[in-house]
Amino acid sequence: MSEVISAKSRLLDGKVAFVTGGSRGIGAAVAVRLAEEGADVALTYQRNAEAAGAVLDRIKAIGRRGLAIQADSADPAAVVSAVDRAAGEFGRLDVLVNNAGAFLVGPVAELGLAEFEQTVAVNVRAPFVAAQAAARHMVDGGRIITIGSNVAERAPFPGFALYSMSKTALTGLTKGLGRDLGPRGITVNLVNPGPTDTDSNPADSPMAETIRGFTAVGRYAEPAEIAATVAWVAGADSSYVTGATINVDGGFTI
Repeated sequence: MSEVISAKSRLLDGKVAFVTGGSRGIGAAVAVRLAEEGADVALTYQRNAEAAGAVLDRIKAIGRRGLAIQADSADPAAVVSAVDRAAGEFGRLDVLVNNAGAFLVGPVAELGLAEFEQTVAVNVRAPFVAAQAAARHMVDGGRIITIGSNVAERAPFPGFALYSMSKTALTGLTKGLGRDLGPRGITVNLVNPGPTDTDSNPADSPMAETIRGFTAVGRYAEPAEIAATVAWVAGADSSYVTGATINVDGGFTI
């Protein structure tokens, strides 16, 4: 993806975006792409301040303002505080991207209540409380976008019961929020990536060849490809799209 997008083509000039889990993988790609489209970007990270700082450096090199906030998405108070801080420091909030996620998989008999609570806290509760907090700051016409997963619709391997459940819940959350916030022109949409080349799911892993075989195009996505879809959903051209699930999965679910 080009580091420079002409001012004429920028989708988000003058906007402020907030991305949870924006220090690596898809979240980092989304944060950078939204900056390329003209937005100032705040992001959260859980532990790796160095990685978050590297993303901020890229945002600032584009000429946009950036802010990194340490926040554990399993802590609802921390999520709300981060949203409030970003809106306060930047003076507004136009786009929320719920990206942070917990990926806890394994045989169902071995998944305990601790794994259940962590997964639901990060993958379901955090998007809800972040959207609730963001809506208080958003002007009419804002955008709420949540990153889901292809395994919400197709779970081809054992061990995904808990994770798939949490990502499927986001469909109902998206539809409900879309109905609630529609009168304000705030759209709410869900982007479900397919296999994407990240640290947690590298395209050269032992299972990669099998995973590629589940897609129609025969390859993993680059994080920038997911970010490109998020950028479109965040822009003005998507104003009549809400409550939708958009699969960016290379045909994994067809």
